[in-house]
Amino acid sequence: MRRAVLVGLVGAVLLPLVGAVPSAAARTGPEALRADLDEILADPRLDGAHAGVVVRDPATDEVLYRRQADARATPASGAKLLTAAAALEELGPEHRFRTDVVTDAPRRGPVLLGDLHLRGTGDPTLREQDLHALAEQVAASGVRVVRGQLKADASWFDDVPLGTGWMWDDEPYYYAAPVSALTLAPTADFDAGTALVRTAPGEPGGPAVVEVVPRTDAVRIDNRATTAAPGTAPDVRVRREHGGDTVVVSGSVPAGGAPVEDYTSVRDPAAYAVDVFARVLREHGVRVGGTGAGVAPAGARTLAERESMPLRDLLLPFLKLSNNGHAEVLVKAMGRKARGAGTWDAGLAVVEERLAGLGIGRGTFRLVDGSGLSTMDAVSPAQLALLLDNARQRPWFAVFAAALPVAGIEDRAVGGTLRGRMDGTAAEGVVRAKTGSLTGVTSLSGYVTAADGTPLIFSVLFNDFLSDSPKDLEDAVAIRLAEYRGAADRPREAAPLPNAGADDPVTRVDEGAVECSWTKSC
Repeated sequence: MRRAVLVGLVGAVLLPLVGAVPSAAARTGPEALRADLDEILADPRLDGAHAGVVVRDPATDEVLYRRQADARATPASGAKLLTAAAALEELGPEHRFRTDVVTDAPRRGPVLLGDLHLRGTGDPTLREQDLHALAEQVAASGVRVVRGQLKADASWFDDVPLGTGWMWDDEPYYYAAPVSALTLAPTADFDAGTALVRTAPGEPGGPAVVEVVPRTDAVRIDNRATTAAPGTAPDVRVRREHGGDTVVVSGSVPAGGAPVEDYTSVRDPAAYAVDVFARVLREHGVRVGGTGAGVAPAGARTLAERESMPLRDLLLPFLKLSNNGHAEVLVKAMGRKARGAGTWDAGLAVVEERLAGLGIGRGTFRLVDGSGLSTMDAVSPAQLALLLDNARQRPWFAVFAAALPVAGIEDRAVGGTLRGRMDGTAAEGVVRAKTGSLTGVTSLSGYVTAADGTPLIFSVLFNDFLSDSPKDLEDAVAIRLAEYRGAADRPREAAPLPNAGADDPVTRVDEGAVECSWTKSC
């Protein structure tokens, strides 16, 4: 009897409280938003995984949503937000990389009685056509014969080519190309330290025809590819041997079909650049006595020079296409400028200093590279959201925001790594965010204009999932924010998750999940 009375009393007390909790349909404003985000994140693919999400209202500094907000996780290419902000602070939007051709050798008429140096400061946009412009200047100076060598001077940075924690089996791929102060890019994507391998059909049943662009002896081709029957599907594989200069091309290309193009990293970017430059000089009537490496003497006179595009323009391929090499060059450039050492250690110390001024406390995050290719990087979604918030107050913010990929915009120079995502949804054109993908990692952090015109900031970090990449859940979060109507918001009706982009794969056949730009699919 007493037990029944007690239960009745407890029930009498709890019923009014339960009745006071609004039903899902009755929730409005931020409550409705939180309910919908909770529902999105209840997806079973996130069971046992890390799922950190933060949504901020920059106008009020209110955090509208938080889940594992302060738990650090691997950001993948979301780390590029930190590197870009620090570079804009330290180097400035007008920073340019300089490449020059110098010598201290005496001349006897058209003959240079010594060495010629091609000297770099990290320009990741240097292409063969730019070497032609430098060669024209050398030829215009009257030099026709170089008795010494054409030497590569990459001393502006150290000679450590690969970042801490990078996987050894990523080495052949262009997104993990060695970092050097003197390097060359084959196309306008500016993937420095890489060459383009073009495989064309030959006679049916015979070998394929393989060429390297630009032409260079820094890459040796082992051509095992064949020409298959007309109409068959191309299946070409390009892989540089670990630690070497030999690139094995295998598989097949159909007779009468179009050439298949792929990228390979090169082992020694400086040797590659100087080899191509020697060929270009010969085309302009300047002969050199071989190539080598060496630091230009102090006081050497300049025969030719070039400056890169400013950082404000470089940010576009850097962030839109998630270019790893650009991130690492910027880190070493910051170290060289601020501490006189073009190293990862010096540069990352500068990054930490600059981010402290943007609200990200020292010792509260870890970066061992600038690109996020390392799984040792660790940052929280709250820190990324705060960085994005504080960046709005910087004079360079417009440049920074414009360089972020825009959801659903097909133009690759605008949509970047989001060009195949969230199209046809409320997020199309109003979400600007940086993507990130590695095996077991996906992230999305940036800005969104809500349906009521409110600017919002968000960061989503998913780690340690065992399923295919749940980036559709990231998209669902961003779309829900784009639909947000402030105080007038209501829970949305159940809707299918957005298409993550059939033309935007993140799975590399043998290496796991990577940025779509790293597979050249977006």
